[in-house]
Amino acid sequence: MKIPRTPPSYEDILSNLKEPAQVRRMAEILVKGGIGASPGGRYRHWENLSRIQPPNGLSSEEWWAAVKLARHQTRRTIPLTDKDGKPFAYSLADPVLEFLHEIDRDASGRITSSDQIVNPQTRDRYIESSLIEEAITSSQLEGASTTREAAKQMIRSGREPVDRSERMILKNYRAIHLIKNFKGKPLTPDVIFRIHRTLTEGTLDTVTGPDYLRKPGDHIAVYHNADGTLLHTPPPATEITRHMAAMCDFANKTRTDAFLHPILKAIILHFWLAYDHPFVDGNGRTARALFYWSVLSQGFWMFEFLSISAIIRKAPAKYGRSFLYTETDENDLTYFILAQLQVIRRAIEVLYAYLDKKALEIRATEQILRASVAINHRQLALLGHALRHPGMRYTITGHKQTHSVTYQTARTDLLDLASRNLLIKTKTGLFFSFTAPTDLATRLRTLS
Repeated sequence: MKIPRTPPSYEDILSNLKEPAQVRRMAEILVKGGIGASPGGRYRHWENLSRIQPPNGLSSEEWWAAVKLARHQTRRTIPLTDKDGKPFAYSLADPVLEFLHEIDRDASGRITSSDQIVNPQTRDRYIESSLIEEAITSSQLEGASTTREAAKQMIRSGREPVDRSERMILKNYRAIHLIKNFKGKPLTPDVIFRIHRTLTEGTLDTVTGPDYLRKPGDHIAVYHNADGTLLHTPPPATEITRHMAAMCDFANKTRTDAFLHPILKAIILHFWLAYDHPFVDGNGRTARALFYWSVLSQGFWMFEFLSISAIIRKAPAKYGRSFLYTETDENDLTYFILAQLQVIRRAIEVLYAYLDKKALEIRATEQILRASVAINHRQLALLGHALRHPGMRYTITGHKQTHSVTYQTARTDLLDLASRNLLIKTKTGLFFSFTAPTDLATRLRTLS
């Protein structure tokens, strides 16, 4: 991955305006407000802005200086500092405000009208699917290599993982469940350590220091997987304790001098831990876990249904560049914030599409089953899945895990469907398994 060019200093650009005409032109542009923080609605880094024709006869450098001045008008610092003691900050530029508005609107509007989300009979199943998806894709971002179907089968069947990749996914899944226990409670270093241990135990090649923390002398840095480019060197290990205490204080503070949107706070925590890189490994997974802890603790319950890692995994280079843009441009967190807001927006869109698809599938299955004897919502969901996956094997443990019911309830569901000839029951050792017949649709249509 190519490191972005460091932007020129806007202060140096302004101080080098020697000619009176240059000064007058720049002053006129600034006074009239002809250039904002996000020209054309895009919050561009110098790497991209310098390739576009500047307006009003300005040079690229003059245009950049004007844009930077506009950004500084709404700039807000946070307690995180870099290796040189310079603070990180973000700008409340129009694209940030627009994304926050859309997320607030969609999170509290259409999603609450979905019967699949508000219906307690199906809510747990959708949450469980989202948790599994996040566990898989967050682990894949950190190098886990296994198929989604194999990972889902492992979690739902309760079998032991067979390799490091499956252990990463299972640990991630358990950590996400753990986060729900800490929801609404103060964030402390001990909580972070416990989340990290749950995520990484049994998945790290080497362990150094207490709680897997970096220690002086550890050569920990972030490199690009493909070409080995050095992307990030974290602050010294001696700063970890102080930085983590400041991060927890920031996370727990409910009142500040200026309003901070809850989603912005969660995104900043995500960046903060990833930037500090306090652990020998597992920092990315822990950072994304902290994001979930923060949004859920602040009342954004709908994030239980979203997988941000699934979206990030489709464009990992964009995720990485947002870190680099921030570090190369005066610690401007706005680049990372905007990238994450886009991820959240896309995750909501994916959820809507998923819910619409599931609603259609459920209606189609219900039409087929309308003339049949009574079938409960769990059996209905399983038959809907079986229709799309002929030959699929189901287990009592898997059905129990998917629907968060007791073993006996899951057993009764599956044995009942087998007795109706809608599943094929077989026994392996001491356990039953149930297979979806290839002619299930025909069996449903003839069921009365």
